[in-house]
Amino acid sequence: MRPGRNRGWLLRLVIAFSFAQGAVSMARPAVSYRALALGADERAVGVIAGVYALLPLFAAVPLGRRTDQGRCAPLLPVGVVLISGGCVMSGLANSLVAMAAWSGVMGLGHLSFVIGAQSLVARQSAPHEHDRNFGHFTIGASLGQLVGPIAAGALIGGEDMARTSALALVVAGAGAAVAVTSLWRTERPVEPGSRTARGGRVPVHRILRARGVPGGIFISLAVLSATDILTAYLPVVGEDRGIAPSVIGVLLSLRAAATIACRLVMTPMLRLLGRTALLTVTCALGAVLCAGIPLPVPVWGLALILAALGFCLGVGQPLSMTTVVQAAPDDARSTALALRLTGNRLGQAGAPAAAGLIAGVAGVAAPFVMLGALLLVSSGIALRSPGGPERGRGRKEGVAGGSRSWASLGRKRDI
Repeated sequence: MRPGRNRGWLLRLVIAFSFAQGAVSMARPAVSYRALALGADERAVGVIAGVYALLPLFAAVPLGRRTDQGRCAPLLPVGVVLISGGCVMSGLANSLVAMAAWSGVMGLGHLSFVIGAQSLVARQSAPHEHDRNFGHFTIGASLGQLVGPIAAGALIGGEDMARTSALALVVAGAGAAVAVTSLWRTERPVEPGSRTARGGRVPVHRILRARGVPGGIFISLAVLSATDILTAYLPVVGEDRGIAPSVIGVLLSLRAAATIACRLVMTPMLRLLGRTALLTVTCALGAVLCAGIPLPVPVWGLALILAALGFCLGVGQPLSMTTVVQAAPDDARSTALALRLTGNRLGQAGAPAAAGLIAGVAGVAAPFVMLGALLLVSSGIALRSPGGPERGRGRKEGVAGGSRSWASLGRKRDI
């Protein structure tokens, strides 16, 4: 079956990703609250959040290589098992070291699932469908990010924060396991010879030298770091300002809902502004909004800031996926996506740890100022990114930069 036909597989993939991402989005703030209940300070919370990315940091490229040479679907149930186990064991752990270790297992499971799923979308979509299908795929991530924090906020609270946060982690593990029920027939049969006819492995340095790949990786890193630190540190802001965990959960879900809204209107925005302008403007606005989070505004003002920030952050991930996929060699797309995820994990490992160190010295506002600076740099990179087709595949598959290019492609558009 040729790419572009029968998108039932994509719907099943989005449903599975919603459950998997929902479990992770529920577990991340629960881990922060449980760590605080076990005596962690801001620095320890940052370190635990960083360990979530440590194991995946070394596994991304090998998993991408394996997927380029074989099937994508087997990574999905493996990822679900690791996410579920990491959530449950984080809830049962009674030490910060054990929590950090199981947080790493959870991160490895999420990476495995995402590499397999993104590779499926790249492989089974026609070139002009990449942005649309990546957009739909990342809506699944946003749905999980919408529901997860609300569920965490509903369960966490009261005098025994350690017990309620542990319960939230166990429930998150059970929710992740549900994703397995939607993983049937997600990968089409591989045509005989379609993978064996390919040459040797494309060197990593060649992938990274492809125009558009480094910029796409950095923008993705910055946007995901903003989302990740926001999830880990908004509970700290709430504790500092006396905002209940249930309200923090609603605020995080509001951010996710705004991201979904952004992705639903991605196509008209691209036709109006073009890719370069859209990425530049949203990263710049996101920088200003991140710096505004620690301001002493009322809860409704914080809600407006987070809603606007969620809308801006909804642009970077899907467009960076398409940019990397279309800039990379055809037989190294999964590896290119894995390199993008490696960049994401570098951000997830380094940014929270740096945020924890900064917060310990300069206060809880400092991590959000740091995020603002990171997004501002991303805005400059987006402004300098290539605006048109770069490779021999020509205008059909190139990275469009303006409304006319987007109109000719029909529709192009992540969690």
